Amino acid sequence: MSSNTRLANAGAAVLEVMTVADVDARVGDALEGVFEAVGRTAADTQAVLASAMRDGRRPVSADLAALRPGLHTCLTQYDLVSGIGFVATPGLLDDVPGWLEWWQTRADGAVHPLLLDLDHSAYYDYTHWDWFSLPRDTGQRAVAGPYVDYLCSDEYSLTLAAPVTVEGRFTGVAAADIYLRRFEAVVMPLLQRLPGPARLVNARGRVASSTDPRHQVGSLTKGPDFAAVLNGPADGAQHGGLHLRPCDGVPLILVTAAPPAGRP
Repeated sequence: MSSNTRLANAGAAVLEVMTVADVDARVGDALEGVFEAVGRTAADTQAVLASAMRDGRRPVSADLAALRPGLHTCLTQYDLVSGIGFVATPGLLDDVPGWLEWWQTRADGAVHPLLLDLDHSAYYDYTHWDWFSLPRDTGQRAVAGPYVDYLCSDEYSLTLAAPVTVEGRFTGVAAADIYLRRFEAVVMPLLQRLPGPARLVNARGRVASSTDPRHQVGSLTKGPDFAAVLNGPADGAQHGGLHLRPCDGVPLILVTAAPPAGRP
């Protein structure tokens, strides 16, 4: 086989069309690693808070320092993760009104804490953000954004979050940030291998990635009940000429044109 033929075959392999099922499984695989880091953080936080409560006291911010070794490990083990930690629900801790035990990586790879003065009179109310309110209100993990993360990095980001509960009580969220540029480097090549325009949206209909020029990243897709789709059949649903398919195991939905009648 000539070198030109080998190159042509390699190019054909790169451009091979993928099915919707293939893409949603690959997207799910990519984000499942990040949710694994979030899950580890949630479990560590539950153990720390439960220990304080067994001692018959309310936890304090210093207790959460026990999370730091695990957070540092997650930042080095999971390539997509740029920041990770626990965000306490207001009133949980005895010494401060709110708290973010949050660590992130600098451009040089160094790990450092996010330092915020949440005890100031201009207290930052983070409870209205999707990354906090969605896990709190649904009891499920969530993908929030993309949005400009003025609180942590000033980067266009996604935040993956899960509720942390102790003895049935909501205590806050474990969460991890992904810079959008890193996320798109993973998912855009997959979307581009679908036969038509496609986009990924979260439970609110916010576009997380798109090859459809009519639906830009960060815009809202209106109409369908995306939260219901996430809780529905694995093969998704059709709405207004669109096929809405939950990504495998993660709270994102792949939106494509509905197949012609008679085709799967």
